[in-house]
Amino acid sequence: MFDVGASELLMIVIVAVVVIGPKDMPLAMRTAGRWIGKMRKVSGHFRAGIDAMVREAELEEMERKWREQNEAIMKANPVLPSAEEMLPPPARVTPADILSEDKPIADASAHSAEAGVEKSAVVAKAEQAEFHLPPPPP
Repeated sequence: MFDVGASELLMIVIVAVVVIGPKDMPLAMRTAGRWIGKMRKVSGHFRAGIDAMVREAELEEMERKWREQNEAIMKANPVLPSAEEMLPPPARVTPADILSEDKPIADASAHSAEAGVEKSAVVAKAEQAEFHLPPPPP
């Protein structure tokens, strides 16, 4: 960083020993070490803040590009119809169609013993119709 060679460092040490003296040299070195440590800590904190700002800016840039690409794709490809809309009309069977064929659930609930059987049979038929399952074996 400062490009201090061996000869310059030797000159600084000689001047420091002459000016400060050998007796106070350890105290001066400790003080210089503390200052250097504080400077490193502050520069590291500053560098981390700058890196975080750069990452946030890059993230915002990527999100903007993603939004633009997503909009372009959505404009180029219209919304596809759902699977239910693609079925031909006779194949569309709703649970309401099945319930209208059998006894209504309200009538089945009058018979307490048969109510559970009737409801489960109607629900089973509705599930078979929705998922096109084969009928159960006899």
